[in-house]
Amino acid sequence: MQSTLATIIRLTRLTDTSLIVHWFTATHGLIKTVAKGARRPKSPFAGQLDLFFGGEITFQHARRGELHALREVFIHQWREGLRKNYTTTLLAAYCCQLLEAAVEPGHPVPELHNLLERALDHIDATQPSLRALRHFEHELVRLLGISHPPQPADLSLLDVLGSLPASRAELIERL
Repeated sequence: MQSTLATIIRLTRLTDTSLIVHWFTATHGLIKTVAKGARRPKSPFAGQLDLFFGGEITFQHARRGELHALREVFIHQWREGLRKNYTTTLLAAYCCQLLEAAVEPGHPVPELHNLLERALDHIDATQPSLRALRHFEHELVRLLGISHPPQPADLSLLDVLGSLPASRAELIERL
């Protein structure tokens, strides 16, 4: 069993009653867990699993593959402000998608976990802005070590990743 601080960055339906929960953790990087029975009304996970929630999780490593078993969740950060409006949710999702594209699963990078936490907390507390988006991209490029100073951060990311999340164009238009 492993315990770590984690933030939910994606939820995927596995069966009628179970979910695959994608987490970005401080000590394990990107991981996927199965939350068995999470969609049942009396599940111990009821009300605990939603996008951008942060807290402490306990999971059991998979013997084979990358899908671990989620055992316990203790949410500390609900980030209710991220659901204020569509643009706020879109910016938070973009940050998660960008990190997911830039980081290999299972490789911890505590600085990037800290960056995501700070970004989500900032977006939760304030209005979404183009400045926040550009700051996140700039910090991500700096932490990944792929910064090319005269070049904007989004172009550096584009060079390395091959593409940016599709939601970026709509996000730029809305901001």
